[in-house]
Amino acid sequence: MALSNNVIGAINFVAMLLSIPIIGAGVWLATEADNSCVKILQYPVIVIGVLILVVAISGFIGGFWRISWLLIFYLIAMLVLIILLACLVGFIYMVTVNGSGHPAPSRAYLEYDLDSYSGWLRRRVQSSYKWDRIRACLSSSSMCAELNQSYRMAQDFFDAHITPLQSGCCKPPTECGHTFVSPTYWISPINAAADTDCLQWSNEQTNLCYSCNSCKAGLLANLKKEWRTADIILIVTLVALISVYVIGCCAFRNAKTDELFRKYKQGDNNPYN
Repeated sequence: MALSNNVIGAINFVAMLLSIPIIGAGVWLATEADNSCVKILQYPVIVIGVLILVVAISGFIGGFWRISWLLIFYLIAMLVLIILLACLVGFIYMVTVNGSGHPAPSRAYLEYDLDSYSGWLRRRVQSSYKWDRIRACLSSSSMCAELNQSYRMAQDFFDAHITPLQSGCCKPPTECGHTFVSPTYWISPINAAADTDCLQWSNEQTNLCYSCNSCKAGLLANLKKEWRTADIILIVTLVALISVYVIGCCAFRNAKTDELFRKYKQGDNNPYN
């Protein structure tokens, strides 16, 4: 039984290590400017990672110090957390499966349509109460000012591969037909009725296209890319956790079997039976 308990302890040490990429994925999302403005996914990921770490520590202690009730708690709690992590992985995939950019004429960058994204994601940005907070956060960043420092000539900007957020928030939609002065200053739209965002555009540097649907779509495109990256990390970690959990269950079962067998032998050797 000592060997099996040591195996359980070692397995839970591995589970402790597997919590690190989950927590790291959540922290990485929290440090990204767009995710820090929206604050949706990073906290559930961090919480699940921390809980897995705590439960793995309890299993580690229970395995090496042969505390049966702690091992049982580990098996039940880790199963629940694996299910929660699997649900989170599936949820991220489902809400990010739709939505992509479309090319604009004579432009290297893509433009984005809000209606192409999942209804759940759209609801995160469509209400005026939520968007006003997000908008204030985005407008306080330097993402648009960076474009003015990087691109002086119109053709250089048109050939640039800017981020979805910059494409949606820092310039008017291409179909409006504005004339380029700088990446964040455009004049003389020739087709202002082409899109409602054409009327939302402002050369005021604190406004720009932050009220446009294209800005909301650009934000969702950025979130989709980052969430998909985090989802890959979570999927790999989930598979590893399931493997570790199955091995741990087998080791725990073997330990209990050895214990019962040892008690049975002790009973047979008792002369008073």
